[in-house]
Amino acid sequence: AVALDDDGKPAYIAADIAYAADKRARGFDLCVYLLGADHHGYIGRLKAAAEALGADPNAFEVLIGQIVRLVKGGQQVRMGKRLGNIVTMADLVDAVGVDAARYSLVRGAIESALDVDVDVLLKHSNDNPVYYVQYAHARLSSLARNAASLGISRTAEPDLSLLTHEREADLLGALGEFPRILASAAELRAPHRIPHYLEDLAGIYHRFYDACRVLPQGDEPATALTDARLWLCEATRVVLANGLGLLAVTAPERM
Repeated sequence: AVALDDDGKPAYIAADIAYAADKRARGFDLCVYLLGADHHGYIGRLKAAAEALGADPNAFEVLIGQIVRLVKGGQQVRMGKRLGNIVTMADLVDAVGVDAARYSLVRGAIESALDVDVDVLLKHSNDNPVYYVQYAHARLSSLARNAASLGISRTAEPDLSLLTHEREADLLGALGEFPRILASAAELRAPHRIPHYLEDLAGIYHRFYDACRVLPQGDEPATALTDARLWLCEATRVVLANGLGLLAVTAPERM
């Protein structure tokens, strides 16, 4: 059966039904749709389509997202077809780059309206959340390169009991939260929890770095504490890289 309009042409929902049938044919047992705030009426239609395909209606999960507002120069950019100034996703990517566009859109909770401030996303400063996280990863990568240039490598069995500083404990605790954050983001359909966690982790790392010297200076020898802190830094770098990777955002080694 085909969903047709009165003029005999496929209805708007026909493509959604075909897509759902294709997903099921490829072995997926759950289809998650993200629709705009004016598409509440589609929830019943999609669940009816699931039943028509012989599937459990609960296999079609519909998330209703809120409006995305573009901000420039501190003012909301008013857009509309009648105004002739629609800004497409391609326009946003051209303006701020792929990483900033992806990060800014996933950073907002689905159920809340989202302001995307173009001016902020173009800044190379801590005001720009994606830059802030990427810079933390780049800083950690630089630290690893500096250690290698000093001939210092991590041992196979670091003495992590030496990590007793308050800032070290803060960083260890934040790293330990990563699995829980991922699980809750998936279970609650709340991907925005990941970038907010990464921003918190980047801040905790920066405070650690300011308080705890990692590499020896001058003629100082590397110690067991150096080794333990290098492992802590590497763990932080890996978590930042993995978190950014889940968002399809790059983790640069140099900035």
